[in-house]
Amino acid sequence: MNGANQITELLGGPSLEQPLSLEKKPEGSFIDQTIKGLSSNPLFSAGAGLAGIGMAVTLLKRFAVVGSSLLRRRYIVSLQLNNEDPAYSWLLDFVNRHSNRSARMLSGHTSLKIGESGRAAISVASLPGHGNHYFSYKYRWIHCERTREEHTVSIDGRRTPFETVTLTTLGTEPKFLLRMVEDAATEALSKIDTGLVVYKALGPEWRRSGVPRPKRRLDSVVLKEGMTSRIVDDIEEFVASRKWYEERGVPYRRGYLFYGPPGTGKSSFITCLASHLGYSVCIMSLSDRLLDDDRLNLLLNTPPQNSIIILEDIDAAVTNREDPKNSDPIYQGMTRVTMSGLLNAIDGVGCAEERLLFMTTNHVERLDSALIRPGRVDVKEYFGNATQEMMENMFIRFYGDNCSADDAVEFARQAASLEVEISPATLQGHFLLYKKDPRLAISHVADMKQPLLR
Repeated sequence: MNGANQITELLGGPSLEQPLSLEKKPEGSFIDQTIKGLSSNPLFSAGAGLAGIGMAVTLLKRFAVVGSSLLRRRYIVSLQLNNEDPAYSWLLDFVNRHSNRSARMLSGHTSLKIGESGRAAISVASLPGHGNHYFSYKYRWIHCERTREEHTVSIDGRRTPFETVTLTTLGTEPKFLLRMVEDAATEALSKIDTGLVVYKALGPEWRRSGVPRPKRRLDSVVLKEGMTSRIVDDIEEFVASRKWYEERGVPYRRGYLFYGPPGTGKSSFITCLASHLGYSVCIMSLSDRLLDDDRLNLLLNTPPQNSIIILEDIDAAVTNREDPKNSDPIYQGMTRVTMSGLLNAIDGVGCAEERLLFMTTNHVERLDSALIRPGRVDVKEYFGNATQEMMENMFIRFYGDNCSADDAVEFARQAASLEVEISPATLQGHFLLYKKDPRLAISHVADMKQPLLR
């Protein structure tokens, strides 16, 4: 009976040795006593604890997976580019330069340029290497992962491994990363030095003349106060007004006439305008003996895209029909281009749209009034010889920190006292003679009175 009593005690029941009581127990007391007995059992408590921990861990994992999935769907944005995209290298360079700390894992690329003369130049560029990188942009942390695949693709005519870069950041706006790629592309393109491309007429087409030339800044040509901004504003307004012209049925063309003495910067300023706008330059001489009306019409209306057409020294080829002097035989046969052919090429029925035409002349009085009427020439600007203010500005711009404002005033005062017309070209030639010593330029200012006798 002792064994039975022990089992009964474990189950929480009365001992068999104790007399059975006929008193009715409260309902549920057996269940309560059973639970109490199980809870007091160390083996059961340990198993239940382990099971509870396991269930809790499982639930936590499940919540973590669901929460992570929800977080990635709602609050994480990603953008992926591959190396077939033009912006791929721009973006990697952007990441490398805008990170708080430059990437420690780099991939290098060396380019070798050998000129026809045999002169070689080497440039080395570095990009973030393959792996994970972190950087901040506009107060957001961004994770950048660069990976490489086994298969290859053709880029610029050569086989290269296929690569991808993935950008990830917290946020709810997918366009944030797209704007960052646009900023990277804009920043890269702004640093590309394409140079100024010059075209010249060869036969019935435009041909590139030599290699691209260095671009010139607008302030490299000193003009009268307000003149530069006035011309630039007019051109920029025209370039941005294509829709306005189309809606009103006005031909989308703009003509400019720059006139004045030689050496006043007419052609130089046009090249500065082309550099500022990112346009190429098409130069044509009407005194070309092979040029006739048909070829002129074709060239004026088939320029390269985004280009400026320049008709230099137009007075040397096209004269005023009303001037009796031009009936002299010496002026005949200078060109095969007729006045009517030129006028039709400028604004005839078959003229092309979106054209910027510049004409330069040293003698505006020799030009036919029909050539420079509104519609053919919309803007006329006079380029005169250097004023005292222009002399001061050119002196300061040329010598920079090597001179003072008082030096510039003194030079301009002495130059003005010569009482001769001095062109900007003459001033620049004088400065080049004394490019390292502004005081010598001042002391020899009288030499500009007879520059041809030096």
